[in-house]
Amino acid sequence: MRENKFMLYQIENDLKEALKSQDKAKLGVLRILISKCRNKSIATGKPLEDSEVMKVLQTTAKQHKESIKLYNQGGRNDLVEQETLELNIVEAYLPSMMTEDEIKLIVVSVIEKTGAASMADFGKVMPQVMKEGAGKIDGGVAQNLLKELLS
Repeated sequence: MRENKFMLYQIENDLKEALKSQDKAKLGVLRILISKCRNKSIATGKPLEDSEVMKVLQTTAKQHKESIKLYNQGGRNDLVEQETLELNIVEAYLPSMMTEDEIKLIVVSVIEKTGAASMADFGKVMPQVMKEGAGKIDGGVAQNLLKELLS
């Protein structure tokens, strides 16, 4: 197994399994994920680390969530179902996200460490919160909590 490239390796293996089982929905999503990872690898000029693959997955999941929201507004339930199915496949590769309470503990901890007292300190606190969350924090939730605690 390739060191620090486990996620892409796992996705490629799951693609082979989806081919064998003829799971068309999963097959399509995995092909897109691999394509996005390869494109990013070409753009950066080096093989992707797991953290970079994670960012691709998170971006893809976010795009699916936005599509679901728009399709709901447009009353396109057929497309909502398709996007939800694809989102579930993508989310299977992501670590479980932290709850709001867990995020609040991290936000409070970082505020105490940095001595932040007002919204002027937002710019130095938010990056540290996201760093401590290591890809498991919903940035929107963290941002709202931070604004609430600093105001």
